Amino acid sequence: MDLKSHIRGIPDFPKPGILFYDISPLLAHPQAWRHAVDSLATKVREWQPDMLVGIESRGFLAAAPLSYVLGCGFVMCRKRGKLPGETIGHLYQLEYGSDAIEIQADAIKPGMKVVVLDDLLATGGTMAAAIQLLRRVGADVRGAACLIELSFLGGRQKLDAPVISLLQYDS
Repeated sequence: MDLKSHIRGIPDFPKPGILFYDISPLLAHPQAWRHAVDSLATKVREWQPDMLVGIESRGFLAAAPLSYVLGCGFVMCRKRGKLPGETIGHLYQLEYGSDAIEIQADAIKPGMKVVVLDDLLATGGTMAAAIQLLRRVGADVRGAACLIELSFLGGRQKLDAPVISLLQYDS
């Protein structure tokens, strides 16, 4: 199935000069969405994860159904202040400033096999930060997976873990 035909490019969103890769049409097409989740499952299953960690917020859309298919748990990695209870955070630098992500303090046990998911890998800053945070709490980060990779931005090179992407865009 041609999954790229279910991705909509929206120019100048969220600001001029940016081409936004919208996965809404993919999510709305039951056969295409099932194919995407099943394809990710086939690839991620090889890492035998105990837990999938979805990055806010579109990463949740991939990680939650995938965790169901694989029979493993799901943890949310969110922006600072969005999770209840005790959290563990990580501050990281982006091209335009800094940001912070968090997980709940009791979400990951040391030695747990983890795979990080997001909808899109661009420059790799947030994904790299999530991997660093998870390793800091003792996770065995097996890899990272995404629906879309903007390979021309080089985000994969910032990650010190194997990467799986279903779709790649070279420009």
